[in-house]
Amino acid sequence: MSTAESSNTNAEAWTAPEGSWASSAANRRSMLGNRSRDTSPELALRSMVHAAGLRYRVAAKPLPKMRRTADLVFRPVRVAVFIDGCFWHGCPEHFVPPKTNPAYWESKIGGNVTRDRDTDERLAEEGWLVLRFWEHQPPAECAAAVVAAVSARREELAERKQRRAEGRRGGIAPAPPTG
Repeated sequence: MSTAESSNTNAEAWTAPEGSWASSAANRRSMLGNRSRDTSPELALRSMVHAAGLRYRVAAKPLPKMRRTADLVFRPVRVAVFIDGCFWHGCPEHFVPPKTNPAYWESKIGGNVTRDRDTDERLAEEGWLVLRFWEHQPPAECAAAVVAAVSARREELAERKQRRAEGRRGGIAPAPPTG
């Protein structure tokens, strides 16, 4: 028996596990091999943001009660960064719906997009800034946007702290040093 005949026999003999979305054993292996974190676009962005001197949490929940994780989390300034895969999150430029099992994939990708919007709304209600990037966007541009956003939020936080401190002193500015 040739290798081609052997693989055809194996493919015909394969049955999907109960409840599985896979249309073939090869498709199942391929999809199970997809990473949910530490993807190439994510690693590139993290490297550039770290090189800019920012520190962050990786694959962390922005809100303790939320069962969703952001790719990068800057807790003190409430910035959550997501790097969305073009396939899994329905990129308008690159998403091509699969021809096999289209109803499943339409529901799956549509659910992901709906969950993304819900996550954005819930975080915004709690005072978080949500930054979303597509995996195809240049990492340098994404990193520059993250650095700018975190820096701006840090400045806002420092100003709020200063105003609170001044309010506790009764709005009286300290006397200038004599000399």
